[in-house]
Amino acid sequence: MASSNFVDYVKVFCRSGKGGGGSVHFYRGRAIPFGGPDGGNGGRGGHVILRGNRQLWTLLHLKYTKHIMAKDGESGKGAERTGAEGGDYVVEVPLGTVIRDAETGEVNMEITEHGEERILLPGGRGGKGNTHFKSATMQSPKFSQPGEEGQEGWKIIELKILADVATVGFPNAGKSTLLSVVSEAKPEIADYPFTTLTPNLGMVAYRDDRSFIMADIPGIIEGAHEGRGLGLRFLRHIERNSVLLFMVPITAESITKEYNILLNELKMYNPELLDKPRLLAITKCDLVEESELKKYKRKIPKIKHMFISAHTNMNILKLKDLIWSTINNEPI
Repeated sequence: MASSNFVDYVKVFCRSGKGGGGSVHFYRGRAIPFGGPDGGNGGRGGHVILRGNRQLWTLLHLKYTKHIMAKDGESGKGAERTGAEGGDYVVEVPLGTVIRDAETGEVNMEITEHGEERILLPGGRGGKGNTHFKSATMQSPKFSQPGEEGQEGWKIIELKILADVATVGFPNAGKSTLLSVVSEAKPEIADYPFTTLTPNLGMVAYRDDRSFIMADIPGIIEGAHEGRGLGLRFLRHIERNSVLLFMVPITAESITKEYNILLNELKMYNPELLDKPRLLAITKCDLVEESELKKYKRKIPKIKHMFISAHTNMNILKLKDLIWSTINNEPI
């Protein structure tokens, strides 16, 4: 996806519809000039509803939407006719969308399934017509109930990428290059840090027409959990992925040290991330002689790992096997 089209955070003002007022009405007929009350109830106000859509990958369609307002319900009518309900405002969002209250930061809801619908703000209830208040002691009530006010407030809508595996690494670790090799995704690639500024998704073809989704998460740096390098925006996209693929270049001063720094950033941001299955890919192995790889194997953390090169396709298929078996909890 083009970085200019990727939007993962919007702030919008939402308001549900007001309920319609009840009707004050009395029956009138040719032979009945003074009939009893027959005022109908008001219609409910429209809801603000969120619906999950697997075809959406970004919040771009909401970028310039500052107000989301459902319709008000209509007033009741004579002959005990209920007013029409206000039209709902349905907002389609990508899977992995989280909605927060802008003032308190409280999470209102999360949308994770296609077609899932959740009411963000319910519409106000319609008021009762004067028919409702008729009784033996009050046969001609000349009043009705007003409609209930709708709800309103500023909401933060943010996206957390949903994928089977997410790449985790420092800038320029080879994450985008790997994604471009194993999928049809075309992320921007260059030999300098912070080339990737937004997450990229790719469908990775596997054996026997199987596939899995890989997310290229922008590089994080030490101190990312404190917001350095837009770290908080990047780290939240890691929360929803099943498997974490750490990527460290073989040219790193210390593979173990770099891996531990990345691991600590995840821990400081959200300790639950350490419960996810973890793999390690040592990248850019085409930069060293194959005979020298043995000495590096003694310096690898105790974690399932693979020496790879996206440029020469070294061990790329084996890496897919490792990822697939980890995602599906299968022996390799």
